[in-house]
Amino acid sequence: MNAANRLPTVLVVDDEIRSQEALRRTLEEDFEVFTASSAGEAETVMAREWVQIILCDQRMPGTTGVQFLKHVRERWPETVRLILSGYADAEDIIAGVNEAGIWQYLLKPWQPEQLLLTLKSAASLWTLQHDNQRLSVELLKASEPVLRRRVDQQKTRARKELGLDGLVRSPDSPMNAVCELVSRIAVHDLPVMISGESGTGKEMLARALHYQSGRADRPFVTENCGALPDQLLEAELFGYKRGAFTGAYEDRIGLFQQADGGTLFLDEIGETSPAFQVKLLRVLQEGEFRPLGSPRPVSVDVRVIAATNRNLEDEVRAGRFREDLYYRLATVTPHVPSLRERPMDIPLIAAEILRRAARQLGRPGARLSPEAMGCLCAWRWPGNVRELQNEILRMVALSDRDELGAELLSARVLRAADEEREQETAFVAGLEGTLKDRLETLEAKLVKETLIRHRWNKTRAADELGLSRVGLRNKLARYGLEKKS
Repeated sequence: MNAANRLPTVLVVDDEIRSQEALRRTLEEDFEVFTASSAGEAETVMAREWVQIILCDQRMPGTTGVQFLKHVRERWPETVRLILSGYADAEDIIAGVNEAGIWQYLLKPWQPEQLLLTLKSAASLWTLQHDNQRLSVELLKASEPVLRRRVDQQKTRARKELGLDGLVRSPDSPMNAVCELVSRIAVHDLPVMISGESGTGKEMLARALHYQSGRADRPFVTENCGALPDQLLEAELFGYKRGAFTGAYEDRIGLFQQADGGTLFLDEIGETSPAFQVKLLRVLQEGEFRPLGSPRPVSVDVRVIAATNRNLEDEVRAGRFREDLYYRLATVTPHVPSLRERPMDIPLIAAEILRRAARQLGRPGARLSPEAMGCLCAWRWPGNVRELQNEILRMVALSDRDELGAELLSARVLRAADEEREQETAFVAGLEGTLKDRLETLEAKLVKETLIRHRWNKTRAADELGLSRVGLRNKLARYGLEKKS
């Protein structure tokens, strides 16, 4: 496998073998996974392999994760460093950020889906850092006109790929009205509150809004407000001065300052506490804030886009969300429809996800069979686009053929085809021929659907249909139903 198609590499450092194996099973479809049971073993792996990401347990015999990653930072500074711990100690977290340059501090028990998303983001960060280093070397060699042309090309490509044109949708999709609204408000510096279920793509819409605006050349900074307690969230957003609290060993610039001139995206804003809401409201009203431990306020020019999967109007009525903050944030309130509300988009989104997954996993010829696509369109997708993405990634990883059949789908998606069975059987009334001919056609369809649902396991299919294996084989021969090789 060449470097362009190679999976990103992650080193899991944990002294518990069962934890190593659980993490390996979760990550191995999307990453090349190395494991180590101690800091010493991990250093040996780091010296031998090209490790892009390191995921380290905090409490290990002889050292802590922070101490080890501090050493990693000095020797392998380009590696993206993450801590995985069962202990939410604020001092450990702050020390990890300051001393070891830790990118994320994850808590046990971890959720597979969220862990995968975080590690994929880490891989994207590593790629971005690597590309930036390479580009910096190239720019030193480039003349001014070449430099200007290359920068302009990158800006144009970013606007196209990350703007509204990059949001996949069909001509009759309800997303078109949402994108039209966003297009109209993007040029105006108005606060925006995006609502929608988890996994619908609220951050993608916020990013598209940023790249349609006059701030496109400035930073787009994100923070998940539901992932941190108040103290750490305040430190992340506003920054702090050295000595502001225990563990504050150096000055840290907050996300508001990092986003100065650009856009700050606050995801899951509905998860914040009333106490924090007061502090955020003050920043939005005055356009300035005071970093923790600083005697002087800092002024910033930031457009704030918030997002929530809650009904914040209900939260306001219940007294859990401040009314004044809600109206400060919700000047414009686009709502991202769920995937079940836009079934016409599923084939397009699935095709785009498959294109990216096939490139990532080195499977350029991968394609969905008509039966698989039918099952994808029948499922209601409670996890929305994020769930669809995981389903397709799983299919690509499990298949050894270019055509991805319905048998590769998870059981819950396969069962969705049963819900349409009554509607599908209506076709019998329009068939020509005798009653016997029509019933045989229906029987053939039912046998085939059962086989697909059981991944062509003939024993299970025969049991469900009340047939012997010989009886099922006879029907397969009679109707010409055999799994495609």
